[in-house]
Amino acid sequence: LAAEGFRVLAVAYKDFDQPKDKYTKDDEQSLILKGYIAFLDPPKASARRTIERLKNLGIDFKVLTGDNELVTNKICAEVGLKIKGFVTGDQVEKASDADLRELVKTTTIFARLSPLQKERVIHALHDNRHIVGYLGDGINDAPALKTADVGISVNNAVDIAKESADIILLKKSLLVLEDGVLEGRRTFGNILKYIKMGSSSNFGNMLSMTGASLFLPFLPMLPIQILLNNLLYDISQIAIPSDEVDKEYLAKSRPWNVDYIKKFMLFIGPVSSLFDFATFGVLWFIFHARQPLFNTGWFLESLCTQTLVIHIIRTDKIPFIESKPSQFLMFTSIYIATIGLVLPFIPLGKHFGFVQPPPGYFIALIIIVAAYLITVQHMKNWFLKKYGRD
Repeated sequence: LAAEGFRVLAVAYKDFDQPKDKYTKDDEQSLILKGYIAFLDPPKASARRTIERLKNLGIDFKVLTGDNELVTNKICAEVGLKIKGFVTGDQVEKASDADLRELVKTTTIFARLSPLQKERVIHALHDNRHIVGYLGDGINDAPALKTADVGISVNNAVDIAKESADIILLKKSLLVLEDGVLEGRRTFGNILKYIKMGSSSNFGNMLSMTGASLFLPFLPMLPIQILLNNLLYDISQIAIPSDEVDKEYLAKSRPWNVDYIKKFMLFIGPVSSLFDFATFGVLWFIFHARQPLFNTGWFLESLCTQTLVIHIIRTDKIPFIESKPSQFLMFTSIYIATIGLVLPFIPLGKHFGFVQPPPGYFIALIIIVAAYLITVQHMKNWFLKKYGRD
């Protein structure tokens, strides 16, 4: 019965001549076998497809169960899970932490585990730098659900399992797990887009402001203009959560890598400064700009480059051609850039210290912004070849 996937209990009894007020383990001797009770808990119909799809996303599976070897083998065969190694709770109990770290690398099934042994296996996976999601619905799963990075339970699970879980599945199909993984990776990817863009742009602006202050007899941009620039720039980025993420990015998990972001900031940030200095040169030497015109000119260039560069940073591919942004992100980018360009020509602009630039400056602005975006694209390609993807 166990080999066919049933959980089996033996039922036995014993007659006592005299009833006792209290029965102990010592009384469980010389029992008469009455028969067996077999329980069948078949896997969900969606389990096989879920395993196949999550494996395609680079997720590996391990079974941590209190069931015996025969039942576990049968269930794994039904869901199409290939077994690489088999370990029992006794082996886990005897293994040192170092030995267990090696065991989890080559083992698919951990059977006859106690709740604390399940927890130990998850700790071993953490020690091997794995992100662990655990799916369980019983009392014995509570410690593992709490220890895992993501504890997942179902709506009809016992209360302690649901209280220990981070996510509770309301639908019976397990295919929603694939949706959760993809949405998580999409969210993480969009967060990184903003961080890479914000860190590199701010680093570049800091260099530009410092450099300009060394030779200019006035501030390159007024404080109120800096605040307005940041406000408009941040408004343009509220559409990033709606942005599309490349399929190649979603195909594998990507750990949080601060060193990668730091390198990206140090290489891409100075590119922004380089074109800021080019703008300073155009304003100072060609248009002989004094403070109001200089402030206005740099404000326009800074806002346009910061607003549009997200379309280069958001993908490892060629933007617009190989990877298209969401319509909302396109709208906010164009809308905010347009507001910035219109400000010097309306009465509101005077309150921020803007003046109308000469027509020739807009020709220079188009050339500088286009050259900046092309340069960032080439710099991004070089960076990807040297350091890989995040």
